[in-house]
Amino acid sequence: ESEVSKIEKACRIVADTFNIIKPLMCAGTGTLEIDKVSEDYIRSKNARPAFKGYEVEGKFFPGTLCISINEEVVHGIPSDRKLKEGDIVSVDCGAELNGYFGDSAVTFGIGAIDSEDEKLMKVTNESLFKGIENAVAGKKLYDISRAIQEHCESNGYSLTRELVGHGIGQNLHEEPPVPNFVPPLLYRSRYPNIKLRNGIALAIEPMVHRGKKEIRSLQDGWTIVTADKSTAAHFEHTVIIDNDKAIILTLRD
Repeated sequence: ESEVSKIEKACRIVADTFNIIKPLMCAGTGTLEIDKVSEDYIRSKNARPAFKGYEVEGKFFPGTLCISINEEVVHGIPSDRKLKEGDIVSVDCGAELNGYFGDSAVTFGIGAIDSEDEKLMKVTNESLFKGIENAVAGKKLYDISRAIQEHCESNGYSLTRELVGHGIGQNLHEEPPVPNFVPPLLYRSRYPNIKLRNGIALAIEPMVHRGKKEIRSLQDGWTIVTADKSTAAHFEHTVIIDNDKAIILTLRD
């Protein structure tokens, strides 16, 4: 319980960061400005941006937030780029407080957006909550995966295969991996179908494409985009397994 309380405090900082930047999510705002406001807020709470300086294969992520626009799925780097009317913008935020982590993501529509992008965002968010509904003690991990996959694919969308959700706690990324799809038989050793138990902390995060599932990396070494340049949406919550209903730690106002 003491650890859950510590994760919850980190998650509250993440959720409040989204509440603070929401008014900035409009045409004309630079993504670096949004990133700076977020970093200043997180540090004002004596916490640390979890993504800034995060190392993968000798590369260090430079931002507090991942800000991914339109066909960018995840890991977009904040820059002088300004948001435009009609963009859909996925923002991923993590924070570490006293050795424990919180993680969440939201996709924002900038002004009037395409009706199909609006539906994509709606279905992606719905799929997250359908996954969370299955994050209960006694079920198995693939129950979460199946709920997300069925909802997205029944609406004609595809899911990123190379990137998945994860456990979270004293590290930003922990076991178990949480796929947004039921893995084919040959890949199930990579994504064990564990039995869910009380106290497990998970970051569940569907990444959904309007087009095909294939992705590619940009030359910056971080940004992941859809291969067919279709738009993508990303929503994420950190949850704790607690009997027959998951506790969502990153709920926003």
